[in-house]
Amino acid sequence: MNYYIIAGEASGDLHSSNLMKELKKLDESATFRCWGGDLMKEQGAVLVKHYRELAFMGFTEVLLNLRTIMMNIELCKRDIQQHKPDILILVDYPGFNLRIAEFAKRKGIKVVYYISPQIWAWKQSRVHKIKRIVDKMLVILPFEKEFYKRFGVDVEFVGHPLLDAIAASQSSNPVVESEKPIIALLPGSRKQEITQMLPLMLSVKEKFKNYQFVVAGAPSQAPEFYEKILSAEDVKIVYNRTYDLLRQSYAALVTSGTATLETALFGVPEVVCYKGGKLSFGIAKQLVKVKYISLVNLIMDKPVVTELIQEGLTTNNIQAELTRILTGSARSQLIGDYKELKQKLGGAGASKKAAESIIRSLKP
Repeated sequence: MNYYIIAGEASGDLHSSNLMKELKKLDESATFRCWGGDLMKEQGAVLVKHYRELAFMGFTEVLLNLRTIMMNIELCKRDIQQHKPDILILVDYPGFNLRIAEFAKRKGIKVVYYISPQIWAWKQSRVHKIKRIVDKMLVILPFEKEFYKRFGVDVEFVGHPLLDAIAASQSSNPVVESEKPIIALLPGSRKQEITQMLPLMLSVKEKFKNYQFVVAGAPSQAPEFYEKILSAEDVKIVYNRTYDLLRQSYAALVTSGTATLETALFGVPEVVCYKGGKLSFGIAKQLVKVKYISLVNLIMDKPVVTELIQEGLTTNNIQAELTRILTGSARSQLIGDYKELKQKLGGAGASKKAAESIIRSLKP
């Protein structure tokens, strides 16, 4: 079978590559064409476009790059038309992927959505479009199944692929040699958010002289980009070893997103940090319909990790919350909640379950 997969960011590249591994076990004739990243390419996919060229964040940046986005959408449609895949697998990235799903459906191509866009948080009306243009939703968060079932969408909960990715990752030598406990800084993957978040995270460094601060560099960004931000800082940075860094870390400051869940699954106490542009955040605040911004709190449906957002993200607040989770009952409570979180995510095998569902959907 010919599979066409579209992932628009680093986490999508990771989960898609693991899905491809499982599909190849079940389908020896599988061929892949994709929009994604290096991990998907390593699994044998023909890479049409790298996610580095697709990552536009926030309303303002999307508007400024609208022409490029529309050109990419048209390129993708032409490529699908030319190569005629047996199935289109979409991984999150809704602004782009829902347009492509609509096109593919018109062309009679089966459409499976793996890793739902967060329409339960905002733009819930999109669920009606998904019901019309997507043949199967494979969801990874337990509450998503109930959400889609309410609207009559064909949905299956397969568990969270992060559990597989973490289990498969190999522990290696320490990322840094340090006699001090490590506080990991995960400032995001896009230039816009890193530029905003990393200086704020570093602003508390002098208050924690008994700890070693280490930055997790995003694979999508060049070292030179980080060097400009860190030029005046005595801070180590590691690339492509975020999981190894989390294994070695005592605590973490994490920009909201998938990284908040990854950090929790490694059992690392964290403070969630987010600050966006005033215009983008103001618009989002009017549209978003959830109580929390971190996946940890959303899944647990309670404030397990502290979220410092917008005006609340200050040097003093970061210092206070980081101090709170370094010792004592707050730290113990957090680690206990993390264990419950793992149970809610449904155990290992998400990639395998997703692949099996996709293969079933291809049978006449």
